[in-house]
Amino acid sequence: MGESHLYNRRKFIKQTAKTSAGFAALTLLPRFSLFAAKREIVKVTLLHTNDTHSHLDPFPVNDPKYSGLGGIARRASLVDKIRAQEKHVLLFDAGDIFQGTPYFNLFGGKPEFELMSEMKYDAATLGNHDFDNGIDGLVKMFPYAKFPFINCNYDFSDTQLAGKTKPYKIFNKGNAKIGVIGVGVELEGLVAKKNYGNIQYFDPIKKADEQAKFLKLEEKCDMVVCLSHLGYKYKTNKVSDIHLAQNTEYIDVIIGGHTHTFLDKPDIRKNKAGKKVLIAQVGWAGIKLGKIDCEIPLFGKDINFTSTTIKISKYQ
Repeated sequence: MGESHLYNRRKFIKQTAKTSAGFAALTLLPRFSLFAAKREIVKVTLLHTNDTHSHLDPFPVNDPKYSGLGGIARRASLVDKIRAQEKHVLLFDAGDIFQGTPYFNLFGGKPEFELMSEMKYDAATLGNHDFDNGIDGLVKMFPYAKFPFINCNYDFSDTQLAGKTKPYKIFNKGNAKIGVIGVGVELEGLVAKKNYGNIQYFDPIKKADEQAKFLKLEEKCDMVVCLSHLGYKYKTNKVSDIHLAQNTEYIDVIIGGHTHTFLDKPDIRKNKAGKKVLIAQVGWAGIKLGKIDCEIPLFGKDINFTSTTIKISKYQ
C-alpha cells in the first residue's frame, strides 16, 4: 500500500471522527438546554404561623370576633393538603407558642410542642411568652419539640438553654438552598427577670445581617428567611420588622410575630442594597395560615413571590 493511500485514509478517519463528535455535540445540546431550563427555577412554598398562644381548639361559635375559627387539627389538615399539592414545602413558626389557654396552665407547653411535631414543623423561633414558665419550664418542654429553635441575637451560654438552639439552619429543597435565621424581641420589660435569667440580648439588626451575609456569601444560599419575633411596626423607634428589612442587606423574607398583625398581603420594603424584602405575619391564635410561594432562580436573578393567607375554619 502506497504512502499516498495511507495518508488519504488517515485523513478520512480524522475528518469522520471530527464530524461525528460535532454531530454528537449538536445532538446533546438541546437535551442539556432543556435540562438546564428545568433547573433554572425551583418553587418552594413557605407556610407560617405566629403567636398561636396555646390555642389548640377552635374559638367557640359564640365568640363575637373569631366565631368558630382556628384549631390545630384543622391547621394540620390544611398543611397536609398543601404538602400533597406542592413538592417543596417548609413550615415555620415565629414565636409565642405558649400562653393563652388552660392547655398551657395545665401542661406547660407539652401538647403544643407535641402537636407541632406531629405536624412536622421545620423550625420556630422563640417569643417572649415562651419564657412565661421560666427557662427551666421551657427546657423541660424541649424534648417534646422535634423541630429546631432558631435565634441569633440571644446569648444563652450562661443558661440551661446553652446548646439547645441554633443561630441558623439550612434546608435543601430540590436544587435550592434556603437559609433560615431567627431574632427575638428585647426581653427586659416584657418578661420577668427571674424568667429569662442571664439571657443576653444583642441588636437583632446587626446579628441578623451578619448571619444572613454568612448564609448568602459563604454558604451560597439562594434565599434567606428570617423568623422574627420583633413585631411588625411601632409608633416609636422600637426595632421592628420594617426596620429589620430596611437596614439589612441579605434577607429575602421576614416571617414575623409579636404584634398580632393580620397582614392580608405582605409588606414589601427595600433593603440597604435596594432589593425587595417581603414581610409577612398572620395575626394570632392560629386563625390563619400564611402561604408564600417562592420561585427561586438558581442563577442570581430576583426571587418571584406570591403570597396569601388562608383562614382556618371548619371547612379545612
